[in-house]
Amino acid sequence: MKVSYLSKNLGQETRHRIDQATKIIDEYQSQGFTLTVRQIYYQFITRNWIANKKRSYKLIANALEKGRMNGLIDWRAIEDRTRFLRGNDNWESPPDFLQDTSHRYRLDSRADQTFRIEVWIEKDALIGIIGSICLELDVDYFSCRGYVSLSEMWRAARRYQYDEDRTCVILHLGDHDPSGLDMTRVIRDTLLTFGCTNIEVRRIALNMEQIEEYQPPPNFIKPLDTRSDKYVEMYGKESWELDALSPQVMVDLIKENVDRLTNKAKRQRRIELQEKQKAELQDVLESAANDWEGS
Repeated sequence: MKVSYLSKNLGQETRHRIDQATKIIDEYQSQGFTLTVRQIYYQFITRNWIANKKRSYKLIANALEKGRMNGLIDWRAIEDRTRFLRGNDNWESPPDFLQDTSHRYRLDSRADQTFRIEVWIEKDALIGIIGSICLELDVDYFSCRGYVSLSEMWRAARRYQYDEDRTCVILHLGDHDPSGLDMTRVIRDTLLTFGCTNIEVRRIALNMEQIEEYQPPPNFIKPLDTRSDKYVEMYGKESWELDALSPQVMVDLIKENVDRLTNKAKRQRRIELQEKQKAELQDVLESAANDWEGS
């Protein structure tokens, strides 16, 4: 949906950036992804369309703003995953409620699996990228928003302790920088402190082998980070943000790691049982709706 709210003569350089951004957006929309401003910026860096400098992000963000306001970029093509409206769900009648909620009926397709799997990601802005694949695979996912709060770590420990018969695996994705690497350690250590003995934390991104393979644009480490000295000794003065990875790469990493931990035959049997029960539920709801309309 392209809607113009301004009519300005854009400079040649700005118009060129808008055209480049449109190519990126079209490419990722064809794959089913909606990007954030920061992800589009990283695509500019990766394609060598703009220098990797502090002022470059502002230039791209400004071009995207002008492109949307002047009706040149689809308003639905860029999303903010950290700000959204909340409220109650509403229905027109009890039959509408029954019909709507029946479509949401799901069995836990992993109830009889050996592993309980959760996907934890450092940045809330990337939750929209991993959400679809996690729902498809029927694994829970969680936005850490940096270092996880003690409250949420305690709640996670309680989940895993209740599920004591299974090995609980956290697949963690974060930045490759001093704090981002340390976050994986803190998750593991805190859960152990809370008494979780059936837990395994696997960092699946961003790792050095992925950096070497995909060549995401680097950033300089934050000099005030107290963990910088040890990081520099091991990796040098460059760091890399998870946002710079292609969304498809993140999706593939999650699917690959989840599949390794999944007994697919068992899961398929649970899915087939779910579909049978949904059909039975639909028959019951149609009968209930007819009774309501006749009353």
